[in-house]
Amino acid sequence: MTIPRSASALDARSSLESDAVPDRAGRPELRNVAIVAHVDHGKTTLVDAMLRQSGAFAERAELVDRVMDSNDLEREKGITILAKHTAVNWHGTTINVVDTPGHADFGGEVERGLSMVDGVVLLVDASEGPLPQTRFVLRKTLTAGLPVMLVVNKTDRGDARIAEVVDESLELLLELADELELDESVTAHLLDLPVVYASGRAGKASRIRPADGELPDSDDLEPLIETLLDVVPPPADDVDAPLQAHVTNLDASSFLGRIALCRVRAGVLRRGQQVAWCREDGTTPRVKITELLRTEALTRVPADEARAGDLVAVAGIAEVTIGDTLADPESPVALPRIHVDEPAISMTIGTNTSPLAGRDPHPGKKLTARLVKGRLDAELVGNVSIRVLPTERPDAWEVQGRGELALAILVETMRREGFELTVGRPQVVTRTVDGTLHEPFEQLSVDVPEDSLGAVTQLLAARKGEMGDMVHGEGRVRMEFRVPSRGLIGFRTEFLTITRGAGIASHVFDGYGPWVGEIRTRNKGSLISDRSGPVTPYAIDQLADRGTLFVGPTTLVYGGMVVGEYTRNEDLEVNITREKKLTNIRSSTSDVLVKLIPPTILSLEQSLEFCATDECVEITPENVRIRKIELDPNLRARARSRAKAAANATK
Repeated sequence: MTIPRSASALDARSSLESDAVPDRAGRPELRNVAIVAHVDHGKTTLVDAMLRQSGAFAERAELVDRVMDSNDLEREKGITILAKHTAVNWHGTTINVVDTPGHADFGGEVERGLSMVDGVVLLVDASEGPLPQTRFVLRKTLTAGLPVMLVVNKTDRGDARIAEVVDESLELLLELADELELDESVTAHLLDLPVVYASGRAGKASRIRPADGELPDSDDLEPLIETLLDVVPPPADDVDAPLQAHVTNLDASSFLGRIALCRVRAGVLRRGQQVAWCREDGTTPRVKITELLRTEALTRVPADEARAGDLVAVAGIAEVTIGDTLADPESPVALPRIHVDEPAISMTIGTNTSPLAGRDPHPGKKLTARLVKGRLDAELVGNVSIRVLPTERPDAWEVQGRGELALAILVETMRREGFELTVGRPQVVTRTVDGTLHEPFEQLSVDVPEDSLGAVTQLLAARKGEMGDMVHGEGRVRMEFRVPSRGLIGFRTEFLTITRGAGIASHVFDGYGPWVGEIRTRNKGSLISDRSGPVTPYAIDQLADRGTLFVGPTTLVYGGMVVGEYTRNEDLEVNITREKKLTNIRSSTSDVLVKLIPPTILSLEQSLEFCATDECVEITPENVRIRKIELDPNLRARARSRAKAAANATK
């Protein structure tokens, strides 16, 4: 029995259950499923538990938490960045589990993950419930027409509210079904969505709802797996049809070169086979598959062939890209390219042009425009959600992506690879609709303590946010806002400050709307060094009451470098290298030790958020420095005068 891609989860399940003898056409021993959820709702931890209970690890193997987050940045930030899959062998059935990112900034990875599977496990936190990015991934799922099952995770949280979370999830499903204008029968079936209650960390799941704050009444994840096997259909791809394999991701090996990760949609793919390579430009050259690999748990092993429905890796095509199709040479038919959301945020990335370029104790090794451009072009191959555009300067490029975090991850990755860069402040990607300027908007959800309610509301009002909903809980308040994407640039740092780190904020793209006018996201100016040299303790002590400093004693600075945040709403040039003048008079109290306030060290993301419109960030493997785009103070003054004159002329 073939289940159409447009069928809902319950259509698929009821169809399977209605047959007296289940017709597992295609590959009854195989399932391809994606786990989707909001950030930090436990996707990767649940996959860990599935791998452990399936016997994927040897008895004496060292168990590592979040084994699927293999990237250093993923482990440091505690988020999934790259969609990746593992194979779980459960009593003879192979379950290919694709772990997708929960953050909307990595929408391209979500699109890729969904293009590989036949069903979806929607994971929701038992306390937080569905959040904006849950809506984002669920919309993608329903648009793709994939069967869905709901898993309420972390039932043992002390603040769990399991019944309410299930109701909220069903309401979200029905709301999205209405927005997407799905068939009424699909909407009706969503009310009977299969629900599993789980604790990924404890490795337990049950179809019976536990009390709030308690673990599921079971010993393992078998109830979850059995429900998954019922809801998610086997691949219905035709093994006897001409070959079609869709390239959904890329990897690399020092031995094999570029590796294409594919979902075989039809036919059989064999090692050593000649296939037609259907490229984006319409050409279909013939290439040879030199190596074919399948996944067992977390490792790839050689395979002789892969049939329709399999997820495999192939080598031998040096310039293959995401979205290409490997097809039968006699009838090369390309599959539709992978579609991703348009970019909403951009930033300029170029070579390091500061006076300290290449002068760190351990400087970057990649400093030239040619190397930077080559790295950005290489990113385009494996990252379908970004764009790279030329600028007026030959050593800088505009890079567009879904959000600040995705672009900051790219910059941090390049930094760790040895690049020295100059990165501009994030900007929004605008478009003109019917002669009117439009900008991107975000749906923002914030969960804050009640005593922070007024401050957060005031903060978002200044950023042109419009409140849509407010729900009071036990000592906390959850609010929904529609905010211009511009208003969220630099928002997170200030938000965490006013909520004393107790606030939770998440957002998802909410379409374009008319430009809302000027938004002033910073109400304080910068302290700017007026000369080059090492920072002195004496100068730090003298400037302590002028603002918050970002540099400590002996740090090398240069003219035009931002060394702190001024207490007033204007910039101030300071001499932070000033030394105490010596005299020939000695005094027992003249050289008393002074306690210096430790500097505030900004991370890469915080530095990008802090930047004003006339500032940028210098990034090296060792340091992150904020600087003025124009280092010469006279040229900066002239630019301010021209901008002021232009503003007066438009009034």
